[in-house]
Amino acid sequence: MKGAVGAETGLPQTCPIEARWITMDGARMRYLHAGSGSPLLLIHGLLGYSFSWRRAIPALAQQSEIYAAEVYAIDMLGVGFSDRPAGMDCSLRASGERLLRFMDKAGLRSCDLLGSSHGGAAAMMAAALEPDRVRRLILVSPVNPWSAYRKHLIALLRSPLLAPIILALAPHLQILYGVYLRRLYGDTRRIRPGTLEGYIEPLRLPGSFKYPLAVLRSWNRDLHELESVLPRIAHIPTLLIWGSLDRAVDPSSAASLKQQFRNCRLVMLEGVGHMPYEEVPEEFNRTVAEFLARDPLTK
Repeated sequence: MKGAVGAETGLPQTCPIEARWITMDGARMRYLHAGSGSPLLLIHGLLGYSFSWRRAIPALAQQSEIYAAEVYAIDMLGVGFSDRPAGMDCSLRASGERLLRFMDKAGLRSCDLLGSSHGGAAAMMAAALEPDRVRRLILVSPVNPWSAYRKHLIALLRSPLLAPIILALAPHLQILYGVYLRRLYGDTRRIRPGTLEGYIEPLRLPGSFKYPLAVLRSWNRDLHELESVLPRIAHIPTLLIWGSLDRAVDPSSAASLKQQFRNCRLVMLEGVGHMPYEEVPEEFNRTVAEFLARDPLTK
């Protein structure tokens, strides 16, 4: 199914973008599609959705002298405006497998993967499961085994005693999420009008907080598995983008992750937080486009 993109994306009219749906495991999965060129799949973070890429999609999909892509920006099942299936396996491996099935349904034999935060970890897992289908990786402050941030908070949120309380308080957590989102910025003066409202909008749908809680249940096991499979993707050309003031995924872990790849470039953005595509979109888009414009076999 296809449809016009709603006003919630904030995307300019100069870049034709379609909202599409596919059926995945019996549930409806939403994604945005734009442009033509080399396929590029964008994967959001834990509580994000395709809205996260509203400034990246036009820049990467429009024809330019640097680069142009056919962009697919998904809402993972469980979040955004995709369905929220009951009892869905939310392990990192299952997320990677769903990304590969999405590629199958979209007719993508191979593509470049760009993932942010937990989406970056999912991108690495998908690549590890079928390395020949991923041309290049762009990882934006990706969750990884070497980041020590938030371990105590994650352990608390994983508690089976706390989960029912969080779900019962879900309507009120939308306000707290806005506060948390502000902390993900290096400089809150860079928050543009409509940003907080855009991220909060799909959280009004029933069951929106079940997905992140389910992800956290297998968090430690997932990170151990991710570390074990990284040698399978060491050959894939990779770009790491991090904000020096990231409070969600430790910027110092970037060095350890970089060592796992043979052809990897690290770009550390000074004074930027966890979401550089929000804070400094022009610099972010230029960095990504320049990386993707290079031949994947060159260094």
